[in-house]
Amino acid sequence: MAKISIIIPCYYNEENIPYTTKELIENESRFPEGTTFEYVMVDDGSKDRTFAVLKLFFDKYPNKVKVIKLAGNVGSYNAILAGMEHATGDCCTVISADLQDPVELIPKMFHQWQNGFKLVLANRSHREDPFLSSLFANFYNYLIRKFALPSVPKGGFDFALFDRKLKEIVVQMQEKNTNTLFLLTWLGYEHVSIPYVRVKRKVGKSRWTLKKKIKLFVDSFVSFSFFPLRLISVSGFLLGLLAMIYGLFIIYNKIAGNINAEGWSAIMVVVLFVSSFQMISLGIIGEYVWRTLDASRNRPIYIIDKIISAETR
Repeated sequence: MAKISIIIPCYYNEENIPYTTKELIENESRFPEGTTFEYVMVDDGSKDRTFAVLKLFFDKYPNKVKVIKLAGNVGSYNAILAGMEHATGDCCTVISADLQDPVELIPKMFHQWQNGFKLVLANRSHREDPFLSSLFANFYNYLIRKFALPSVPKGGFDFALFDRKLKEIVVQMQEKNTNTLFLLTWLGYEHVSIPYVRVKRKVGKSRWTLKKKIKLFVDSFVSFSFFPLRLISVSGFLLGLLAMIYGLFIIYNKIAGNINAEGWSAIMVVVLFVSSFQMISLGIIGEYVWRTLDASRNRPIYIIDKIISAETR
């Protein structure tokens, strides 16, 4: 007999939760006989009725549901970490609350885990999201695969099933400002990928704003790659080389009497270009330095307001 913990971060999902939980309960029949279930629902500081709806789910299935209410909104990946810390299953899976990821894929992933894979990823072969969202996501995943984590499957993933051992390692790391699911692939364990089509959201409105997407983009690169710093070094070298060539060009033409060396406009263009490069470089370095400072403070990643479970009744 194996126990699976299904972790679901929730943020303004009061409309989605009744449909999602119904699908999850019906999905239990697709698992091998004897499998037991634990649903770890994490309310990421929602200001609507998400927590109230989650409590109704708990009241209906008190022996298999655990509801965690965070004091404030800390982001979906930190909410996932909170769910992982309180999950007790032999394996865990993370799925969104909006049913864009198919719950019927979980039994297939569970089967791969039973076959010995400690990490099973569901990678998006296609998505039915708006054009700009799909464009951003594909560009983001391409850069991650190219410069940070080559092991991430093409199309990316937010849907994974992983062994308890991997969960315990990630929880112990307590890493801030990162993509928690990417940490699973960073560990280096052999994994298998199952492609699927991410469907269009049918209920509710997405809270995945452009600001959050940009933060995830920066966090992923700073957490898993030194490429931005290497890019600064290479760009600085090339800029210096160009400046030297340009300087020799000016000196030669001045001696030859071909030009007047006043060049106010040219000087201003060069100064503004170099200044902008310096400011961008300082900003990139600052992202790394700030994350080092944030980690050194040792503040908690999230604060739990309430936990509702069979043990706390």
